[in-house]
Amino acid sequence: MLNGIPPVLSPRLLMAIDEMGHGDEITITDGMYPQMGMSDVVIRADGLGVPELLRAIVQFMPLDHYNDWQYGLMATVGDDPRPSIWDTYAAIVAERDPDARSTEFERFAFYEYARHSHVTVVTSETAQYANIILRKGVVLA
Repeated sequence: MLNGIPPVLSPRLLMAIDEMGHGDEITITDGMYPQMGMSDVVIRADGLGVPELLRAIVQFMPLDHYNDWQYGLMATVGDDPRPSIWDTYAAIVAERDPDARSTEFERFAFYEYARHSHVTVVTSETAQYANIILRKGVVLA
């Protein structure tokens, strides 16, 4: 344990975030996420939901404003309703980065894109379409 570090950030996850460079991405997934969309590095965060991990991560990791979007979501399929958890994500991100913009990826395009993330973090989140990709920005001294 370290002072000031949220306990939801495991040592392995902290190391993965620290190893990321500008423009690298982290995918945080719900508990139903398929293996086909996972990167080579997978960290389990069993018992945690996406919002609590997202809040902890954006506290320390700036988002990339050299890109058109700072976080990506999986678009809904067919007549599925817009997930309310997206509003939670937008509020969490806006607390740290009010200018952050999102984008949506079609379901299979999301899986393909997310495979190239630096790390995939699998949570126990039960909300549908609760997956999110964050693009790391420049850490300014």
